[in-house]
Amino acid sequence: MNHTPPNSTVAEHPLTSEGGHESAGHIRHLLGAIDGTLKFIVGLALFGELGVVSINILARSLGRSFIWSLEAAELALAIMAFVGGALAYRRGEHAIVRTLIEAFPQVYRRACYTLMEILIFIIAVTMGLSSVQLFFAQWEQVTPLLQIRVSWFVLPLVLSMIVVAETAVERLLRQHRATVFVVVPIFSLLVLILVMGHDTWQPMLSSGMPAKLGVALFLGPLLLGLPIGFALLSGTMAFLFSSNAAPMVVLANTMNHGTANFVLLALPFFIFAGLVMNEGGMSRRLVHMAHAFVGHLRGGLFQVMIVSMYIVSGLSGSKSADVAAVGSVMRDMLHQEGYSLERSTAVLSASAVMGETVPPSIAILVLASVTSLSTGALFIGGLVPAAVIGLCLMVLVRFQSRRLQVGKRASLHDFAKAALGGILPLIMPVLLIGGIVFGVATPTEVASFAVIYGLMLGAFIYQELGFRTFLRCLVDSASVSGMILFVLAAAKCFSWAISVAQLPQLLVTFLSEMQAGPVGFLLLSIPFLIVIGAILEGLPALLILAPILLPIASQLGVNQLHYGIILVIATGFGSYLPAIGLGFYVACVILQTTIEGSGRAMVPYIIVLILGLLLVALVPWFTLFLPEAMHFVG
Repeated sequence: MNHTPPNSTVAEHPLTSEGGHESAGHIRHLLGAIDGTLKFIVGLALFGELGVVSINILARSLGRSFIWSLEAAELALAIMAFVGGALAYRRGEHAIVRTLIEAFPQVYRRACYTLMEILIFIIAVTMGLSSVQLFFAQWEQVTPLLQIRVSWFVLPLVLSMIVVAETAVERLLRQHRATVFVVVPIFSLLVLILVMGHDTWQPMLSSGMPAKLGVALFLGPLLLGLPIGFALLSGTMAFLFSSNAAPMVVLANTMNHGTANFVLLALPFFIFAGLVMNEGGMSRRLVHMAHAFVGHLRGGLFQVMIVSMYIVSGLSGSKSADVAAVGSVMRDMLHQEGYSLERSTAVLSASAVMGETVPPSIAILVLASVTSLSTGALFIGGLVPAAVIGLCLMVLVRFQSRRLQVGKRASLHDFAKAALGGILPLIMPVLLIGGIVFGVATPTEVASFAVIYGLMLGAFIYQELGFRTFLRCLVDSASVSGMILFVLAAAKCFSWAISVAQLPQLLVTFLSEMQAGPVGFLLLSIPFLIVIGAILEGLPALLILAPILLPIASQLGVNQLHYGIILVIATGFGSYLPAIGLGFYVACVILQTTIEGSGRAMVPYIIVLILGLLLVALVPWFTLFLPEAMHFVG
């Protein structure tokens, strides 16, 4: 999962060679100070916003409300998105597509790694200059509530681009020297020629060429190992540079506003809650409870894994955190019972797809933030489709395990002990869903409660969460959240660019010419969503495609809430598709299995997942009957 080049392609840092030990020590100290400062800033932003939201909830219960907290939340999100995104880049946590580049010979891999770092440096410098321009352009403006300069909301973007550029240079210095000496001059000369000759070649382009260049400069670098967030910016910059549609400062402004949504603050809170739950022993207790419930069924531990993923998905909203929690708890159990770990990886990955719509779901929060769909309706609407797909997986497990001996049913004492151990963690998802669905609190407020509840259980009830572990969870959640928010902000830019290029209208025209009805539209869009979800890692695909496809679905007579759930499942499915899905790699790492063996074991589960998704798509009742019963839809 490390997104920096593997050790075999990294040359010794020039400053660590013989004769430079003293300089190397100073450099390492400086780089350590940068990392420590970034961790402090993003950790403080997350913890500070948690305090502000909690105080606001308490004040509201007393009949007061701090409306300035909305602006404070926007500033905290900007810090977490951009400073946290830069920290995630330094830690190698940005998602990349490795499938193509790993097939290259070493010399070409080195060239690609070098080229990608140069691209990141160029993107960072371009964005940095644009954000500085935006900073000074907004200096005279002040916010209505806090009465601070609007420019301070741009400062995190400026800082992040400085850090990203510095990190790219640092990594270039660690690359294979001969490769750097060849690739850097050639590529720099090419960029210089394009920039200097812009006024000559730009008028020669046809009207549709800038959009094609934008897509090409997004997909090409993406497949060659450029992190997704930077690939989205690369495509957007290519479109703006070749079309003259808008000055580059618009890109900085669009990206800066890409996180300005209070609902998105729930995202880092839910990730923080998930890490706290895992470290505090709550996920382990839920897995043991599931084992007592279904461990006696045929294919016992696989059935436990499916049920556990459904339950644990109700804690964090982060599928990677859920996979890590359930997989790490069950790995030793599976090994001791003689289960195939490759097949275990397949079951774990398939179960994660099933859990995409179990609330609280980050994908659902993102979907609600970019559409008019209700978060509460999506939360309720996602429960049954997840259960339907989960049941399909359980049937497959039972069929594949028909030759295995049925497990021993838990005794009444063991059943009661497991139920009592899981009851406190199980209360949390019930309260989370209830709080959002019944309008008791906003998703952000509910997410903050999840963090506090998890901290209380882990630190005081179970006493498994120490102060050092708490700090690690704080920094890790801020870094992961920063990566996701950075990608979402970049996807907002790319979405704006393709809208300006009128690509959505071309898609509408294409579907109209095909005369696809509701069923045809569903059958055409599902495989498309799965593939795009695998390439764009789920959330960016959702952010880009949802505003385009939902109106089309509505025009064709498909209920938007129903199609929203299909969008979430299908794009999430792509994340766990073998060979290209990042989530599948996470499952392989957690259970310590090979990609090839786990990929072969995944084939029947992919088939069942597709059948389950088609069942949900063709029977809207599974999605709509609960929201309709609770009057969320007419």
